Formats: sequence, C-alpha cells, structure tokens
Amino acid sequence: MTAQNLVEYSKGLQPGVEKAVVELYAQSSDLLAAVPWKTTGGAYQYTLEATLPGIAYRGVNESYTPDTSVENPQVEQVFIAGGEADVDNYLLALDPGRRAREESRKIKQMARAVTSALITGDNSTNPKSPDGLQRRLTGRAVIANSAASGGAALSLAALDEAIANTVDPTHILLPFALRTKFGATMRNQTLSGNLNLTKDDFGREVMTYNGLPFLVGYETGPDTALLPFTETASGGGSAVTSSIYVMSLKEGHICGIQVAPMSVKDLGELQSEPKHRTRIEWFNSFCIENPYAATRLTSITNAAIVA
Repeated sequence: MTAQNLVEYSKGLQPGVEKAVVELYAQSSDLLAAVPWKTTGGAYQYTLEATLPGIAYRGVNESYTPDTSVENPQVEQVFIAGGEADVDNYLLALDPGRRAREESRKIKQMARAVTSALITGDNSTNPKSPDGLQRRLTGRAVIANSAASGGAALSLAALDEAIANTVDPTHILLPFALRTKFGATMRNQTLSGNLNLTKDDFGREVMTYNGLPFLVGYETGPDTALLPFTETASGGGSAVTSSIYVMSLKEGHICGIQVAPMSVKDLGELQSEPKHRTRIEWFNSFCIENPYAATRLTSITNAAIVA
C-alpha cells in the first residue's frame, strides 16, 4: 500500500466516526499530519544503504575489479499505543455530550504521545515504545548550532547547513518557543528574505523557511513542550538549549508504519461498573529508510535569531 499522510487518507473515507477520528489526530499534531503512513504487519523489514560499490578508470586491455555494495537489513517493530475513557452514567445523564468530549481529549492526548515517541522516544528506558529521532540520529546527522558553553541563539547559517545536510528535506520541526522568534525575524528586513507564510490543509497559517514548512508537534505551553530548552549544548554548560530537526517526510525516507489505522471502539456500558467505556488504540512506529533523511541541529538557546 502506498504511504499516505493522515489528511490524504481521511479524504478517502466516508463521513462518520472514522473520518472524524483521523482528522482529529491530524489537527492535534502537525507532525503526525505530515508523516506518510504505510500499513504493514507487526514488523517492517527494509534495507539501509551502507557502502556503495567501487568505480575506477581502466586502461586498454585492463579489467575492472568486481565488487558489491553493502546493505544493512533493518527491522522495525510496531508498538501498541492506546487508552480507555470511562464516563459515569450519572455524568452522561446530566450531560449527554460528556462522553464525546472525553473521547476527543483522549485522542488529542494519544496524538501528543505518539508525536513525542517519534522524536524523544527511548526504547532502552521504555521497551514498549520506539526509539525517536533523538536517539537514532548520530554522526554526521547531528550538527551543533554553536560550540560555545551553554549554546547560542539560532543561526540561520547553521540552519542552512542542516538543510543542505538532509536529502530531499520537506519539513523543519522546531521548539514551540522558536516559532514566535521567527515571527519577530519576519519583521527584520535583514533576516526575513527566506521566510514566507502559507496555509495548511486545515486553513491554519504556517510559516516556511526556504519553502520548508515549520512544524512544532503540538500546540502546548512551555511546561509540556515537545522540544523544551533542557538539553546540554555540545560545548557543555547549563542545560538550557534545544534542537531543530530538518526532515524528509516521504516514502523511502522517514515514514510511519502501522498495522491498521487508529481505531476507536465503543465498548458500551460495563457490567462491573455503572460506566460507559471507549477504547482507543493505534499500532504504530516509524522507520528511517535513508541514513541522510534527517538532521538534528543542537545547542540552540531561546533567544532572538541571528544571521
């Protein structure tokens, strides 16, 4: 099955509960909305390019030295994410709309949890969830915005380097607080040349840099931000920095995998308790099929952006 993002997938659904649920996921996390999802089994197998074959010039009557490229087989496990929402019969009698609101909040929280796992997931501390980009990106896929102790304000030159380091980049994921900083940058004529505003699939205003839309994961306060300023810079010092991720969200690069689209099941009234229960589940993970499909730009402080 060809990978589709949630917005594209929802367009093929008939009006009803499933379509409403998929759209709510997409609206709750701009990252989940942008990621293409492919339906697989309980595990997804693919190969990662490791070493290219050799090429040489030869003289007349000489032979080439045959060789073979190296591919590393990879297997991504799908993980189980979900939850159950209970509403007491008394509350339903007082307010029939209470259950729908509880389900909506549970779906929004699910979107936040899956979004967090894609970026900050750590399978070594929680074997029930996947490793996120923070753990997967190493070596040349990590660039420091500044080598100074405590980091420094985001440099657009460093962001340009991260973009150039990424194959076919499509999006930029940045800390929620930096989006406001970019808003101020747009008003600075010496820095705003590559910044523009556009609309997403839901009619919301989205800022782009060099044509790449900004993502923040989910709208939230600084206490629960997806990318808080709590990282230690490459140069050491206090943990007051964060990271930006330049990503290629497309099939063959960074792609979500799922056993099936997310589901919402009405389990009805419980026999053991006077409550109605709804179960929400999504069997999902993600894969990086190109080693250069993402770059992490580290050591960024919450300060005004510079050239």
